Amino acid sequence: MKLRGADDGHLLDRMVRDIETGRFERSMAALTAAGAVVTGSEIFLEHDRASFGNRMMYLPVALSPVVAAAGIAGCFNKRLAKTVLPAASTLMLLNGLQGQYLHLRGIAQRPGGWKFARYNAEAGPPTFAPLLAAMVGGMGLLAAILRRGA
Repeated sequence: MKLRGADDGHLLDRMVRDIETGRFERSMAALTAAGAVVTGSEIFLEHDRASFGNRMMYLPVALSPVVAAAGIAGCFNKRLAKTVLPAASTLMLLNGLQGQYLHLRGIAQRPGGWKFARYNAEAGPPTFAPLLAAMVGGMGLLAAILRRGA
């Protein structure tokens, strides 16, 4: 399957070339930044709806712009892509995993706990939403470990 001119080769060859030249790394950094903005906005709306009842709810809201800025910086600067982006992404990944624990605990603490899991999961905190934040962190880590040619 060819997408461009006759000399571009197959799609798989082009994808390998993108990884070798750093183009894929820059794309992943940009996707991390965009994902952090979207995820952070959704987290803010959901945690605001819950009136930020737990102080830990502020952490992913505060981390999202940091990861977005690190992703943008990683697009344009190789040094920042290898230092700031992985640090911010690791924090986001760990916070997503922590949020997953807190959300599952929140479901368990509702009346009836896991006995009424279906109702409590629907009415309680979003069951798997924190994994979205963890995934954004994982994307940033992936961008940081890929090599960049120039």
